[in-house]
Amino acid sequence: QVQLRESGGGLVQAGGSLRLSCAASGRTFSSYAMGWFRQAPGKEREFAARISRGGGTTYYADSVKGRFTISRDNAKNTMYLQMNSLKPEDTAVYYCAASATTDGSTLVYAYDYWGQGTQVTVSS
Repeated sequence: QVQLRESGGGLVQAGGSLRLSCAASGRTFSSYAMGWFRQAPGKEREFAARISRGGGTTYYADSVKGRFTISRDNAKNTMYLQMNSLKPEDTAVYYCAASATTDGSTLVYAYDYWGQGTQVTVSS
C-alpha cells in the first residue's frame, strides 16, 4: 500500500508556471506507475500525464502536451509535474495516483491509490 500527498498548487497568472510534487510513503514507490489527473468544477476527472515505474516512458494528454513535464525520483519517493505556459482552462484540483497493476494508463480506474489533491488556479 502507498499513501500519496500532493503539494505545490496555488494561484498563478496566465503564462506562469507551477511545479507540483507528489510524495509517496513506503519503500515500494518504484513498483508503481504514476499519473497526474485533474478535475475542474462540474467536470469529470481527466487524465493529464503518466510515467512508467522506471521513469523511462511518459505520456501526456493533448491539452497539456508541450507545456507540462512529468518526472519522478524513485530515490526520493517523489513525482513531479512541471507546468509552464499555464492557461485559465488549466484551473482544477490536481491529483496524483499510483497504479500497481499497469505500467501507466490514461484511465482513472487503472489507478489504485490517490492523493487528496492540490488546487491550481490560473487567472486571466
